[in-house]
Amino acid sequence: MADLILKPGKERAVQARHPWIFAQSVAKVVGRVENGGTVRVCAHDGTPLARAGISFTSGIRARIWRFEPDQPVDHAFFRRRVAQAVAWRARHPTLAGQSGVRLVHGEADGLPGVIVDRYGSVAVLQITFAGAERWRDAIVEALVRACPDLCAVYERSDSEVRQREGLAPRAGLLWGTLPETVTIDEYGVRFAVDIAEGHKTGFYLDQRENRRLVQQLASGMRVLNTFCYTGGFSLHALKGGAAEVWSVDSSAPALAGLTKNLALNAELPTDRSRVLEADVFSGLREWFQAGERFDLVILDPPKFAPSAAHVPKAKRAYRDINLFGMRLVRPGGYLMTYSCSGGIGVEEFQALVATCAAENRRSGQIVARLSAGADHPIGLGAPEGEYLKGLLVRLD
Repeated sequence: MADLILKPGKERAVQARHPWIFAQSVAKVVGRVENGGTVRVCAHDGTPLARAGISFTSGIRARIWRFEPDQPVDHAFFRRRVAQAVAWRARHPTLAGQSGVRLVHGEADGLPGVIVDRYGSVAVLQITFAGAERWRDAIVEALVRACPDLCAVYERSDSEVRQREGLAPRAGLLWGTLPETVTIDEYGVRFAVDIAEGHKTGFYLDQRENRRLVQQLASGMRVLNTFCYTGGFSLHALKGGAAEVWSVDSSAPALAGLTKNLALNAELPTDRSRVLEADVFSGLREWFQAGERFDLVILDPPKFAPSAAHVPKAKRAYRDINLFGMRLVRPGGYLMTYSCSGGIGVEEFQALVATCAAENRRSGQIVARLSAGADHPIGLGAPEGEYLKGLLVRLD
């Protein structure tokens, strides 16, 4: 096995159980190893520290599989890790009865670069790390063992981040038979999940508890849901008794998905739903000028900062939508605003929203800090990364 030797002092991050080793922390690699292969991580003096997968094309040069340097990374390792992750979700009380659940969440489950979302009897796998790419078959085998009621495992490893790992996009059926339609039930609302073509793995499971919050909050409200995708927040607002719901997105296919989801929930008051294909940035200004006002404005944009280089431009975009989104909120109403950009931290995002309120001469209170649900844990010592950050703000 090849050894990855750290520069002096860089072993402290590994000893603190940080799962990433950056390229600038590496002194040298001793021995032959291919991209994605397993290496022993050693301190500058040769002391073994961990075992990791290596990526020669990424700024994150290695991701740690285990902090026991003398223990193997093999098929049995992946069977244990996947089984532990699945069992933990099965025991968690807030996930009981949910047909859409994240089964594996990367570093938090000791499986860097591996995401597995379950929709009914279908598991969707996403691999974003060269080390995990080499263990795809073992991961699939482990999933089938841990979830004997699955009918299919489908891969959606088609995100742009794979380019940093020197990996081509991959998508397709890995095991079993994919049903013609896949639907989930989420707190009394049904959603169709487009496994093959939908965003990410087909749906945004990380917003489940926040959609439930909207359902609990929306009674009698006039709601504006921007960047609505297939209408998750919109349908929950209708379920909660909203007086009117505007759903806005620039994507016609996304809005077609919303229409399909409305049809799946015939009991909802669809006459209170207005669907608009529009650019949110210009729309917020136009609706303010037209005198439209709402009790709840939801801003759930796509990732504006895919890398650190995009952060300045992303901040301008977040400022724009929050500044003008606030202007549409009636006094005493709510702004629900989100960021999933890894380059912008929680405190930084909160400061940005506060600045927008000050520019609008609005005061208010942060009612809740919003994050992903229980099936999206963050590992101790792990970087925050592109995890969901959000605020529910009441504006005076």
